[in-house]
Amino acid sequence: MEDNEFSVKEFEVLGSTQDFAKNLREANPWTVILAKEQTQGRGRKGNEWYSPKGGLYFSVILPKTKIENLEILTYLSAFCVAKVIFEKLGLKVFIKFPNDIYFQGKKMGGILVENQISSSGKVLRTILGIGLSTNIQVFPQSLQKKVTSLFLELKKPVNNEELFWGILKELKNLFSALV
Repeated sequence: MEDNEFSVKEFEVLGSTQDFAKNLREANPWTVILAKEQTQGRGRKGNEWYSPKGGLYFSVILPKTKIENLEILTYLSAFCVAKVIFEKLGLKVFIKFPNDIYFQGKKMGGILVENQISSSGKVLRTILGIGLSTNIQVFPQSLQKKVTSLFLELKKPVNNEELFWGILKELKNLFSALV
């Protein structure tokens, strides 16, 4: 998938879009790794992220910005995701700082921002990962009281592609102001 502004590498299944992005030898800013399913999705502190088919999982190699504080980048990215969900779907989600997207007390998504550091301690690049439970209809019993999806809340499927492009364009607008 190509776009004038983004280079999207799309996969059916990956272990983790974040890990794949980290292992790319050469990638320009706004290279995006998109997977329909992750087998080793993760969040902050290595927490597992349930990522079956139906969700929206992607990582973006960000351009250099004036902001190197990962928490600030995480907050700003979470705001972009929440804004697009509201604008496209009319759902007012809650941002549980620093990186979670919630609706009525249940987790629906997460943001993971990581710097890749050289051996000399220099930031090589920053990678932003987003995982959203969009069209997931059933969760494992152990998660059912803690998580939800856009499908379950809206009682209808959502267009992952439209949401994906909306989030990318919102992120690009935000980050172009920070460069």
